[in-house]
Amino acid sequence: MNEILRLLPEHIKQAVRTQVMNKWDQLEEIRLRLNRPVELNYHHKMEWISDSQFTAKDSVYVLNQLSDHSLYRMEDELREGYITVSGGHRVGLAGEVITVNGKLKQLQHITFFNIRIAKEIKNVATPFINYLHDSHTYYNTLIIGAPQTGKTTFIRDIARLISDGEATVFSKKVGIIDERSEIAASMDGVPQHNVGGRTDVMDACPKVAGMMMMIRSMSPEVLIVDEIGKEEDVIALMEAVFAGVTVICTIHGNTMEELMKRPSVSILLKNQVFKRIIMLQKKNATYFNLEIRDECGRNITSSMVKKQ
Repeated sequence: MNEILRLLPEHIKQAVRTQVMNKWDQLEEIRLRLNRPVELNYHHKMEWISDSQFTAKDSVYVLNQLSDHSLYRMEDELREGYITVSGGHRVGLAGEVITVNGKLKQLQHITFFNIRIAKEIKNVATPFINYLHDSHTYYNTLIIGAPQTGKTTFIRDIARLISDGEATVFSKKVGIIDERSEIAASMDGVPQHNVGGRTDVMDACPKVAGMMMMIRSMSPEVLIVDEIGKEEDVIALMEAVFAGVTVICTIHGNTMEELMKRPSVSILLKNQVFKRIIMLQKKNATYFNLEIRDECGRNITSSMVKKQ
């Protein structure tokens, strides 16, 4: 947790250490808001550190730690609203937004921070990987789930298993388009998470440009993409499929019926682009439901998976 604690002013660092104690493995978020107590979010509950007020001076300290005292060099990240730090942890930012002609130009007066603690869970996808391939190839696969249902954790482990050939009889070249630096959590181009020995990563690159760039430059056999949804994402994804590349991707959603109401996505489902569809639903703080369906929506297997 040193990568996280180094971001915090000394008085907050000590308060967090004291309150979290031996619960680091359960901690998911540290939320900092100007002139308010620090909020800690665990798997199963939230807590306030009631005697810790986050001040304007503290905000400046955190920003300096995030940027190594040079906000200018992080202009692009600030526009995106998050910064990835060593260890794959991600810090979300909010404050006053400046727009020009309706487009976001700059995020300033940053007074809200959400430190999301990265959880690399190896082998979470191992029991299910054999449903995602035949004897020689992997299937186009869509992973559906609401926020914080484990989509990114799951797809990261799938990338590793396919790349290294673990739990299967063959491995494939994998390309990851990591637009938000969440899957591989690269720092200076180096993945902080284990995404497999035969995996290449296009970090902080828009999905639309990144998919075709990766295909042209690195000739992946399997392309991993997080959080599709826009019409241009779907067009780029279809181009990749027509180029003979297997695509495995995630999308925000609660049900298949909900996704069918979204025109850009429904065309993929109606045309049965995905031979496998994985539904993730949070059951409670400890477990989530996982269901794998075929391209016609028929159930193949269902399981209760425990958060680790």
